Amino acid sequence: MLLAKEELVRVLRTEGDNDTADRIEGSGLPEQIDTDQHGDELAAAGLDRTQLMAKLAGGGFGTTLSP
Repeated sequence: MLLAKEELVRVLRTEGDNDTADRIEGSGLPEQIDTDQHGDELAAAGLDRTQLMAKLAGGGFGTTLSP
């Protein structure tokens, strides 16, 4: 699944998870994050696949996702 790095950071900050948002911003991840391809980088920044899927299921990312 693809999602915009900027949108991920925005949602994390909205939820008050500024530490993870800062790590994502400074991680070197591309502007379009592929959750499968970049799973290790996301986990290293403190956002594991289970957490990310929970946020996605909650609708926090609106329509910025592509299958």
